[in-house]
Amino acid sequence: MSEIPGDLKFLKSHEWVRAEDGGKATIGISDHAQGLLGDLVYVELPNVGDQIQVGNACAVVESVKAASDVYAPVSGKVIEVNAALADKPETINEDAYGDGWLFVIELDDADQLADLLAPDDYAELLESDEH
Repeated sequence: MSEIPGDLKFLKSHEWVRAEDGGKATIGISDHAQGLLGDLVYVELPNVGDQIQVGNACAVVESVKAASDVYAPVSGKVIEVNAALADKPETINEDAYGDGWLFVIELDDADQLADLLAPDDYAELLESDEH
C-alpha cells in the first residue's frame, strides 16, 4: 500500500483534501483510487469560479478502464485548477498526492474538514476493503 500523507483528510470515496493557509483547500484523488482506475487518459475539472457543494460530483477522471466522478470533500469556490492535467492526466498516476492535485477551493466552512477521515482512518478503510 502506498504511503498516505499525514496532512490530508479523506472521503470514503477516495478523494483527499489538504487544508492550506488562508482558508483554502487543495483537492485530489487518492493513490489507491488512481491505482484502481489504472492509466488515466482524461480529466474533466470544474471551472474557476464554480461553487462546489460537499458530496456532489465536481470533476471526472477517465482511465482506459472506466470514467469515475470525483466528489467534493468540502464546499467552496474553485479558485485554481491544475491545467497541466489536460495534457498530462497520467500525472495523477505518478504523483496522486503531489503534482496530481485537481483543484483548489476557497472553503465555505473549514469545520467541514472535521467530518472527513484522518489518514489512519482512511488506511483502516482501505485495509478492511481488501479483506
